[in-house]
Amino acid sequence: MTSAQQPVPPRPTSRDVARAAGVSQATVSLVLGDKWRGRVSQATAQRVRECAGELGYRPNLAARSLRLGRTRTALLVVPALTNEFFARVYTGAAAVAAEHGFGVVLYPSPDGTGPARDPFASAQAALDGVIASSMASDALGALHGAELPLVMLDSDPAGPEAAAHVNLDIADGMRQVTEHLLALGHRRFVHVASAVDTWTFAVRARALHDALRDVPDAAVRTVRASLDVRAGHEATARALAAPGPRPTAVVCDDDVLAAGACKAVRRIGLRVPDDISVTGFDDLALATAVEPELTTVQLPAEQVGERGMAALLAVLDGRPAERGSLPVRLVERGSTAPPSAVAALS
Repeated sequence: MTSAQQPVPPRPTSRDVARAAGVSQATVSLVLGDKWRGRVSQATAQRVRECAGELGYRPNLAARSLRLGRTRTALLVVPALTNEFFARVYTGAAAVAAEHGFGVVLYPSPDGTGPARDPFASAQAALDGVIASSMASDALGALHGAELPLVMLDSDPAGPEAAAHVNLDIADGMRQVTEHLLALGHRRFVHVASAVDTWTFAVRARALHDALRDVPDAAVRTVRASLDVRAGHEATARALAAPGPRPTAVVCDDDVLAAGACKAVRRIGLRVPDDISVTGFDDLALATAVEPELTTVQLPAEQVGERGMAALLAVLDGRPAERGSLPVRLVERGSTAPPSAVAALS
C-alpha cells in the first residue's frame, strides 16, 4: 500500500450480521436467501435485514452458487494486462479450464500495476474458485469470508491462507543470472529493482545478494523503479552517474526495466555489452526486439496458468494439488559479455 492509499475496511460478513442481530449464521442465510418463511419469525427476519443494511453487508452470490454446485467458472486475478506474462498465464489457465468444461473470468487491477483490489465488486459471474497472482489484503479477506477456494500464483507460500500455491523458482533464476555474470568476470553490479512491493521481487533481491555475499570483491548498488521503460532508464542513469567506480553489469528485475537500462547506457555514450552488460527477467517478446537482444530468465507463464487451473480443479475435487516450483532457465543473448579492460579499471 502506498502512502497515498488509505486502508480499506474489511468487508462485513454473514457472521458480523449474525452477531449484530443476535442470531445464527444459518438464520442470516435463510433470511437473506428469502427462505425464512415458516422457519424464522417475521420480527427476526426484519431485524436481520435491518442489521445487514446498517453494516452494508452484501450476500456473496458466488459463494452461494458454489455451495449449490451450479457454476463452472473460475476468476483469474492478475496485477495487469499491459505485461504479456499475465496474458500468457490466462492462456494457460483457459486452456486447462476448457478441457474440463470451465470458463475463466479475468480481473486485472484497475490501476494497471500492483495488486488487484476486491474483485467481487465488478465480477458479474458466479464463481467456483479464484486463481490469484497478487491481491490486496481486503480482497483476500473477502475471499476467506466467502469460502471460495483460492489458488495463489507466484506468491509467498507462508503468506495469506490459500488452498494451493503455484510458484516459479524465482530464486534459482536470479542465481543463474548472477553466476553467469560472475563467470564472465563482473564484480561491480547495479540492481534495478522493481518498486512494486511483492514477494516475487523480494525473492529476486534476496537471491542476488545471497549469491554475491561470498564473493570478496563483489559489490552491488540497488536502485528502484516502477515497471516501465522510462523509469528503468532514469534509475539506471542515476546509478551510472553516482560517485565511485562505474558498474560493469546492470541486473534488472524484468525485461521492461532492462530495455530502459540499455537506453541509459547508450545515452551516456557507452555500449551494451562492450562497456556494460545488462540482464532482464521474464523473457518477454521485448527481449528479442531490443538490440542487442537481452540475456534474461525465461519464465513458463502458460505453465503457471495451466498448473494454477489444475490446482483449483484438484481442490474442487478434494484431491491434493501438485507440489513443487516450476523451473526457470537463463537464456544467454547479446546483452552480456566479459567486462572490458577499460571498464574493469574505471
